[in-house]
Amino acid sequence: MAFTACKQDIKESPTESFEKDTDSIIEELNIEEVQIEIEPSEKTIKELKEELTAKGFQTFDYVDAKTQDTILMQQYFMAFLKSGPIRTQNEEEAALLQEAHLAHLGRMHEEGYADLIGPFGDDGSIRGVAVYTVPTLKMADSLANLDPMVQAGRLVIEIHPWWTKKGGSLR
Repeated sequence: MAFTACKQDIKESPTESFEKDTDSIIEELNIEEVQIEIEPSEKTIKELKEELTAKGFQTFDYVDAKTQDTILMQQYFMAFLKSGPIRTQNEEEAALLQEAHLAHLGRMHEEGYADLIGPFGDDGSIRGVAVYTVPTLKMADSLANLDPMVQAGRLVIEIHPWWTKKGGSLR
């Protein structure tokens, strides 16, 4: 990805700056150590729960009354991306920020830190959402606030813990 600018004093693109900041935060929080790739069918609920707990994730399980299956619930963090106080960037600056914003969200998804990422379809104050798959609010907040749109003040983040079935899917 390449960025160009008319100003001579710009030394790095928003994406380059973002990548340096993101790498520093990820290293500082040891996030690589908590990432897991698990297919629920490969492990028992007990094994999966033990592994998630060892990685710092919050979980609980219950027995579904209808199917008698044990359901494992995991805590995620839902980040609402809301309109920020600084929306005065010119068209070129806004376009560069949007490109860097999409790169940030793409990286969060590719590296397994966030899923269910996307904008809302109206023109309300909540612009989009990202669900972070990390064990702590601190990690989710740190990663979400690395978004170049947030750093520029064009967006602000509001994060809430969110529970859902491990391995579930939308339909």
